[in-house]
Amino acid sequence: MKFMEFTDMFGIPKEYHPKPSSFFIPDWYKDLNSYLNDGKKPSLKGTPETTAKKCMPIFDSICSGYIITTYCDIWVLQEEIPEGFDNNKNIKTQPIYKSSSNNSIDFHPVEQLPVHPNKGSHVISYPKFLNPWSIKTPKGYSTLFLPPLHRDSPFSILPGLVDTDKYIAPVNFPFVLKDAHTFEGLIPAGTPIAQVIPIKRDPWKININDNNSDTFKKTQEVTTLLNSKFFDRYKTLFRQNKEYR
Repeated sequence: MKFMEFTDMFGIPKEYHPKPSSFFIPDWYKDLNSYLNDGKKPSLKGTPETTAKKCMPIFDSICSGYIITTYCDIWVLQEEIPEGFDNNKNIKTQPIYKSSSNNSIDFHPVEQLPVHPNKGSHVISYPKFLNPWSIKTPKGYSTLFLPPLHRDSPFSILPGLVDTDKYIAPVNFPFVLKDAHTFEGLIPAGTPIAQVIPIKRDPWKININDNNSDTFKKTQEVTTLLNSKFFDRYKTLFRQNKEYR
């Protein structure tokens, strides 16, 4: 078993320590029925009437890695944008952040990333969560930092990949509000910020196969095997366990 080490650099209460992502399965997924019309049966077309809850790739993505959360309450307010800033969208306000801890939010000037597709209406600065956690992975492993997958949130961090076997200083999380000029309200302590997933750095090279290849023939065999079952085909025939403790 490999270990992903989190070292607390701030003195964070245990309630807000990182946890496996499986601790944060979103309510929409929990509440979703597995089968349409609450019935485990094939449709008239012979295919099972299932929902996304039976899609193991979605489940595995939700549960991959670990979640870092806010460790204090953050309140978002809107203030009027000062004169002199380019505002071609006629946006009149910009968010400001108040937190119950003094070292939770910092900022990057928007000029550092003026054309990012997630820039939205951030016309003065990008806020960033100050991460209290040093992360160390085994030799040859990096860490992929993502917005928590398949979860609704008023904000989204900018994804990044860091070689955390070498660089073990805390990685901060620039983010954007989804409604940067309208959102006001509380982001409570314990809100998921980032999903962190260890990635092994192997060398890769692309290979394109045609329909005469062994892989093409193997793919046809896999499809035939899938068609032998109505329910949980991928889960029972091919899915491998993923373990994050």
